[in-house]
Amino acid sequence: MMTFLKTAIRFAAVAVCALAMSGLEAPHAGAEELAKNLFGSKKLPAALPAKSYGFYSKGCFSGGIAIPTDGATWQAMRLSRNRRWGHPTLVSVVERLSRDAAEKDGWHGLLIGDLSQPRGGPMLTGHASHQIGLDADIWLTPMPSRKLTAKEREEVSAISVIKKKGLTVDEKVWTPAHMRLLRRAASYPEVERILVHPGIKKKLCDTVTGDRSWLRKVRPFWGHDYHFHIRIGCQPGSTGCKAQAATAPGDGCDKSLAWWFTEEPWRPNKNPDAPKARDVMTMAALPKECRMVLDAPAPESEMAATFGGTKTGTSIASVIEQAGMDVPQADAAVGVSAYLPADGAAVPLPEMAPRR
Repeated sequence: MMTFLKTAIRFAAVAVCALAMSGLEAPHAGAEELAKNLFGSKKLPAALPAKSYGFYSKGCFSGGIAIPTDGATWQAMRLSRNRRWGHPTLVSVVERLSRDAAEKDGWHGLLIGDLSQPRGGPMLTGHASHQIGLDADIWLTPMPSRKLTAKEREEVSAISVIKKKGLTVDEKVWTPAHMRLLRRAASYPEVERILVHPGIKKKLCDTVTGDRSWLRKVRPFWGHDYHFHIRIGCQPGSTGCKAQAATAPGDGCDKSLAWWFTEEPWRPNKNPDAPKARDVMTMAALPKECRMVLDAPAPESEMAATFGGTKTGTSIASVIEQAGMDVPQADAAVGVSAYLPADGAAVPLPEMAPRR
């Protein structure tokens, strides 16, 4: 028996040495679960102050709120994804855009796509970014004059404004109102980037007259032919948020845009089976604060769900007003948490963001 044990130990030692010499690590007793599975399983936000941690494509956030499923000038789409959550400032910007575009730009109302998961982080499917509560997708299809059913919100498709198998806008679909909507979004100081299909950028470059300074924020990117992507900057109090590089000076209607109309950006991926970052990202790849965000308790009150859409048309401003707080501006960008306490006390505030 002793001889058998010695032989087994010797073989085990040889195996470990072989692994070490091959450059591979011996497998852990329990491999760390993928971050996308951990964050994708959270149905409600972290009951903490509103803060973003990390970068847009590698991070998380706390104190998120969900934009209501319906407002007078917006409807949220793809509700089953539970991706209507964002930093309070982002939700305020989207709500304000919906009102301003309807009142001033002839855009009937917004159809809102994905913001973030309740606590951000990498998603189970789709986006590489949208992880820190500062990104939102807005459809380039205006809101219909009736309330869509839950089934329709899952099945109705947005309409591309780009020609089929082409790189320029479809003049039968594109309207001046599309330009006004994008200009309105770019006018907000909180918005740092607006991602669109290169054909949309070219259309703007070719047709916008007068003040063209806002075009600097509109950046061409793959996809984005049926929706545009709003990205706001890191918010006050989010010291762990990593800012993106500043946009280049000028309106962007230069050689950098011309590149998109060459063959290079559209060549087939040489390695389409390579795993995407979200498919290999573990918690070790995220900021250390994301473990705290992941483990934090959810709101005790059901107000998170109420504010998130079961009460039609609820907005940041109206929640504050109902709590008896002063709201000097209808679209005050204040950081309201996603919940009200069960005992009916005043709305718990995360760190206050500057009112604009």
